[in-house]
Amino acid sequence: MSSHLRQDSAVAKVLVLDDDETKRYIIGSWLRRAGHTVVEAVDGADGLALLSAAADTELPELAVVDVKLPDMSGFEVCEQIKADPRTASLPVIHVSATAVELSDRTQGLHRGADAYLTDPIAPDELLATVTAALRYARARRRAERLAARVATLNSSTLAVYAAKDGRAFAEAAAAGAATLMESPAIAVALSPDNLTLFLASTNGRGQAGRPPRTAEPDVTVSPEEPRLLDLLTDQVLGDGTGTHTAVLSGANWRALVGGEESSRADVFPDEVALILARTKRGRPPVALAIDATALAEVDDRELLSQLAQACALALEALRSRSEEHALVLTLQRSFLPDRLPEVPGVELAVRYQPAADDAEIGGDFYEALETPDGLLLAIGDVAGHSLKAAMIMGEVRHALRAYAIEGHDPRALLERLDALLVRLRPAMTVTVCLVLVEPGARRIQVANAGHIPPVLRYPDGSTRYLTEHGPLLGLNLPHPPAVGHDVPADSTLLLLTDGLIEVPGDDLDDSLNELGSSLSRAPGEVEDLCDVLLDTFGKGKTDDIALLAARFH
Repeated sequence: MSSHLRQDSAVAKVLVLDDDETKRYIIGSWLRRAGHTVVEAVDGADGLALLSAAADTELPELAVVDVKLPDMSGFEVCEQIKADPRTASLPVIHVSATAVELSDRTQGLHRGADAYLTDPIAPDELLATVTAALRYARARRRAERLAARVATLNSSTLAVYAAKDGRAFAEAAAAGAATLMESPAIAVALSPDNLTLFLASTNGRGQAGRPPRTAEPDVTVSPEEPRLLDLLTDQVLGDGTGTHTAVLSGANWRALVGGEESSRADVFPDEVALILARTKRGRPPVALAIDATALAEVDDRELLSQLAQACALALEALRSRSEEHALVLTLQRSFLPDRLPEVPGVELAVRYQPAADDAEIGGDFYEALETPDGLLLAIGDVAGHSLKAAMIMGEVRHALRAYAIEGHDPRALLERLDALLVRLRPAMTVTVCLVLVEPGARRIQVANAGHIPPVLRYPDGSTRYLTEHGPLLGLNLPHPPAVGHDVPADSTLLLLTDGLIEVPGDDLDDSLNELGSSLSRAPGEVEDLCDVLLDTFGKGKTDDIALLAARFH
């Protein structure tokens, strides 16, 4: 006999509801001799009150109900039992010595009864019917609970895959294990950059050491010594892959996690089930720990194993994404200038800040180089966010350097870049703003191809956007001549990409006005100025940011 069949056929607590004392005694004695626990009620109201007063863990698992009761029919009692969510799954067996017609039996079954017996009843028939009803009800409850837990497993899996960093991942893993296994839980995982080990612990044990089933687990996440994961791995997984589980004593667990000093990990009343999962050899595994008593059945072990495997796959995906983003970001930075020219009378500062770690890279770029006609400053942005955008950014920047060294003026530079894009990258557009600082640094020429206008701060702190511009590059349209502007000594020019000021849903003009106001109050030194602007406008942005500031002495 399988373990589930043995459990489903096990003895139970049975309610016997009958107004005939002799009949209650006979049925009760049959059930007690078979090992069942019997509670009795004399009429419908008494039986329903008994069920209502019982705690969920003390409810009978089956009711034997007489059809003819003094206060209400057994059919009505059954309907009320089935209508209450707490007792809806309680099997009801009708018994009767008088309501024995076919119409009585069919009415009883239609109104919710699970079986219908008529006198005379043989003891073996009653016991067999009780066992069959219990088997069916228990199997159904087990299947319903398993379905609910599978749904919990799916939602927990989605949560760990949605995590954007190591801290969020550890928190989601611990919460998922606690909810799925109805147990205190610990998750230990190394961050995707392999620099920080996070330990996430659920707080609050609830009844019998378990969190309340309907409550969202409260999770605390803290950094730990990386050696902890090595100790857990040596204890369970070694250098293997897949999932492996071990049951540790409470003392062994506390010794592994740091003894009495690691109270945040000491959330288990006794033995601890520790499971580790790894998808690739040589990669850091994920560790989950729960109360060992939560692994009472085969289903429990299988569900925990699936959650651990999902966590390992999710962390591997997060780690791969982090590595890919770091690689692409390194490639993108290699396209940008590694130094700025030193030009008498001009002080330069640049800042480049990539978008948040989970965002794709963009095509923002800047340039500063000496040409036969003066110092050329450039800032631009390739449309889109992808590796392709970064590659095109590199092509445009290198082409700009080549054309500028040939001595072309700003307008001619834009025309040549436009022709290059139309010919080689016909589906792409680029915004570029060029500023030529004439020798002596008292006059500039601005040629803008659809980019955010540069802003000039005068010595008195007032600001003005240089708004003259032409079409984007890549549209094969004519570009207007560059526009000249005088720049008094101690003026500051700021070139920027839209990632600094654009906020979804906000008006761009309002953002530009706010930037101009901040620039007027910013420090005079261009390095400090860039830091202040990034701190004010650059936090939490989903686009790359490039700043190029020039102060004319």
